[in-house]
Formats: sequence, C-alpha cells, structure tokens
Amino acid sequence: MSDIVSPETRSRMMAGIKSKDTKPEMILRKGLHKLGFRYRLHDRSLPGKPDMVFPRYKAVIFAHGCFWHGHSCHLFKWPSSNEEFWHAKINRNIEVDKENLTSLQEMGWRIGIVWECSLKGKYRINSEEVIELCAQWLQTTDMTSIEIGGQC
Repeated sequence: MSDIVSPETRSRMMAGIKSKDTKPEMILRKGLHKLGFRYRLHDRSLPGKPDMVFPRYKAVIFAHGCFWHGHSCHLFKWPSSNEEFWHAKINRNIEVDKENLTSLQEMGWRIGIVWECSLKGKYRINSEEVIELCAQWLQTTDMTSIEIGGQC
C-alpha cells in the first residue's frame, strides 16, 4: 500500500514527533516532582539516556511510547506501508532497549518503564495511580524493576 501523503509531507510529520518532553513523560515528571522526588533528565552518561534519573534511589524511569518501542498493546499496530523498513526499525529499537536495560542493571540501577498506554488510550490507568505506583517503587530498597502498562 502506498502512502497517502507526499514524501515531503511525511518527512515533515515524522520530524515533528518528539523524543523528549512527551506528554506521558511530562505527566510523570510533574506528578513525581509534586510528591517531592528530584531527578535529572535524559542523562547522557547512562545507557539509553533514561527520561528520569533518581540518583538518591539508584533508579531510572523510562516513559516509553508504545509504537516506537513495540509494546504489545492496543496502541501498537505495524504500519502497512514500507513494512520491511518499519519491522527492521522497531525490532532494532526493541533490541537496543534490551541492551540498555541489561547495561543499567549491571551498573546497579533499578529500572522503571511506564508505557504510553498506561496514561493514554481506552485501557489507561488513572494518572495519579501511575504516579503513586512509581513513587512507591522508588522508595523500595530492593533491586526489583517495575513496568506499568495499560489494563488490557
């Protein structure tokens, strides 16, 4: 199936997609900050440049977009045009994510992943509940990780 917009229009549309300061990320940042948590943003010295780094808790949180990170939820759908490109792109993103998470764990960091579908879509969870789950997890001392997705 061919694209319904011109290559120039598609390029402009794709260029407008943000990788930082996304709506789910901003919801988490504001909510956790309001609860007194302090963090660094997008620390380039850590694998995967986590969205939020909590040095005091030796924890990081990623706010993952379901499409770009290949989440198995209702928000993710494989594109029907240029299929080979998109399968390679998203599968590589998944592999890079796994490599980064492994590296972070080996460095002693606890990892939190909040999926876009937990804050958006028909199966979303109340944002205050997501923020509270993150806050409770941050305050634990064990090395467990947390992954929050929409209720499917």
